[in-house]
Parts: sequence; C-alpha cells; structure tokens
Amino acid sequence: MLGEKIGQEKGKVTSRRVLTGGPSQAVVETSFEATGELLGVKIQSLGTYNSHLRPDGTLFGEGQGVVMGRGSESARWKGQGIGFPDGKGGFSFRGAIYYETQSPGWERLNRCACVYEHQVDSEGNTTSQLFEWR
Repeated sequence: MLGEKIGQEKGKVTSRRVLTGGPSQAVVETSFEATGELLGVKIQSLGTYNSHLRPDGTLFGEGQGVVMGRGSESARWKGQGIGFPDGKGGFSFRGAIYYETQSPGWERLNRCACVYEHQVDSEGNTTSQLFEWR
C-alpha cells in the first residue's frame, strides 16, 4: 500500500551523454542536482541515471545517488523505473528507490521501499516526490 509522502525535491539536469548500449539500443546517462526535503530535513542531492530507450518509445531507467541533510544526515540510494514522454518535450518517470544510511534520524529508510514520481521538463528542470511503500 502506498504510504505517506516522505520527501520532495526540485533541481536541474547538470549533464547528459549518450553511451553505447548495444547494436540496437540507445542509452542516455543523465546527472542532476536538487534541493528539497526528506523526512522533514532540508536536503541537497546528487544523482545519475541511465535511461535505455525501448522499441515502444518508453525508457527503462536505473540510477544511484546521494542525499545530504542540513543536520549532517547522509544516505545513498539506488533505484529503477519506467519513463515515458510527457508530450511537452520532457519525460516522466515512475519507479522504486532503496536507501542505505547510518544516520540515526534516517534509519527508517533502511527498512522501506520508496516509490517515486520524477519529472524532467524540456529545459532540464526536475521535480520529484517520494512516498513510503508499506
């Protein structure tokens, strides 16, 4: 069951590059920086994900990143999701993220799967929402 919203962030794509993905597969590596809130703590985050273009025009994405809180909290994450064009030159992703942390205030993240909504517009602006999955 979808649980409470535990975070959100806004940011900007900082780089993109095309990687070799095989004879008939394009892979785009995207990095971003964002600020927001996680479990009530103001954060900065960095992430990189690879999007594999699928024959039907959708994307399969895999990524990883770090989150740093204003109170010395830190966590790293790994995630996967499905993306699709939003009809305005951007993409919308939905998927799951798994965190690992040693920060006492964030240890709850070690025990949950989180689902996300991630939007990238045609200008490279990003917005994300994060929900606990129970």
